[in-house]
Amino acid sequence: MSRINTNIGALIAQTHLQRSNAELQTSLQRLSSGLRINRGADDPAGLITSESLRAEKAGISQAITNSQRASNVIATAEGALNEVAALLVNIQELTIESANTGVISPEEIQANQLQVDSAIESITRISNTTSFAGLKLLDGSLAYVASGVNQTAIKDLNIYSVQFGTMPYLPVNISVTTSAQKGVLQYPTSVVTASCTIEVRGPVGVLTLPLKASASVSTIVQAINTTSDSTGVTASYINSANPESGIAFKSSSYGSSEFVQVTALSGTFAVENEAGATVTRNEGRDVIATINGISSKGDGLQLNFQSLGIDLDLTLTETFNKVGSTSFAITKGGAKFQLGPAVNTNQQANIGIRSVAASNLGNSVDGYLSDISTNGAYSLTKDVSRANRIVTQAIRQVSVLRGRLGAFEKNVLETNVNSLQITLENVTASESQIRDADFAAETSAMTRAQILNQAGTSVLKMANQTPQSVLSLLS
Repeated sequence: MSRINTNIGALIAQTHLQRSNAELQTSLQRLSSGLRINRGADDPAGLITSESLRAEKAGISQAITNSQRASNVIATAEGALNEVAALLVNIQELTIESANTGVISPEEIQANQLQVDSAIESITRISNTTSFAGLKLLDGSLAYVASGVNQTAIKDLNIYSVQFGTMPYLPVNISVTTSAQKGVLQYPTSVVTASCTIEVRGPVGVLTLPLKASASVSTIVQAINTTSDSTGVTASYINSANPESGIAFKSSSYGSSEFVQVTALSGTFAVENEAGATVTRNEGRDVIATINGISSKGDGLQLNFQSLGIDLDLTLTETFNKVGSTSFAITKGGAKFQLGPAVNTNQQANIGIRSVAASNLGNSVDGYLSDISTNGAYSLTKDVSRANRIVTQAIRQVSVLRGRLGAFEKNVLETNVNSLQITLENVTASESQIRDADFAAETSAMTRAQILNQAGTSVLKMANQTPQSVLSLLS
């Protein structure tokens, strides 16, 4: 080579040295950062995918945190309800003890009443003060609010869960298609024609009643109604204005589980159903209604509905049960938990927590827990039987609420955490496979680049020395 202005060999050596230098810098950057993709130019498509996975991973991690915190909220509420349940059991013991008037003095009953008052105050205090990070849990703040409820149609309403989605409120339309009925038998005679012994059986118990010839129906009605709480059967005149019309034996409540059975153990006592057929047993019937267009079969007058994002139960009044339709709207309320990485209805869960204050435990039929305090209508000194029924109902309500909260925590929150943790593992593995550096491969690439860099430097030195041979031509 006899040209010295342009050193082609040096240019070639420089080009390859620059390339090996760039490869070495890339390997050093990946090994020092631990990432295969440090900028968009490293892998544009991989960067887009890994950033999407990174955002998804952050959302899943937060959803796990949300679920765990929600579990803490539910556990706090359930723990407080456990204390309420213990107080209610204590009140029940006191009511049963106070009913034992044969061996307990009025002073002891009054002492029991003082304990009941104290327990009721404690229940209301727990309801008003139980909170989590400033959020009240049992005072009704997390209960659903219903607007336009017709009290002449709906006696009791409990809303457990509602998914509002994008709607500001949810309408609920109810229409009775088949009315509930009591078990009914009739004895269409004004007097007993011959001596007999009858057995009156109901869902609660049995009454054996010996009757003499010419016994009036009013005597039978009185005898049955006196013990209706132990049989579940009541009696009235077929025509309330005419005692001569005979007796109507009825189950105390509505529903297919309710019945009345009248059997003659001796003699003859013929009873019939409302259609006039001679039978000895008649069962009630459950209400059937459509709720938001979906048919729902109830239990007596009670309807349970779980569909279209709504979970509720309600008890119809006897008047509305005959035939009718009504509607109301669920406007707000409930506790909403974000359990997924995206903010939409499918990844949220809702649950309502009713107030457990003494004025809210019980029902409109028997009364409320506050009614059995000293100044209430059903205190231990006034109506201990009614007080016991109220406490029994309150215990059932608290138990149902605890059961629902427990099921929500176990079957929704805990399973959601387990599922999200597995998802997080898989998403993290996918993101790592795309973005993280393979140290074995990068170490090999770095070694190769180092060798090429050293070789390129040596070759460039040789290429720079080659033109010097031209000087021999000038000597």
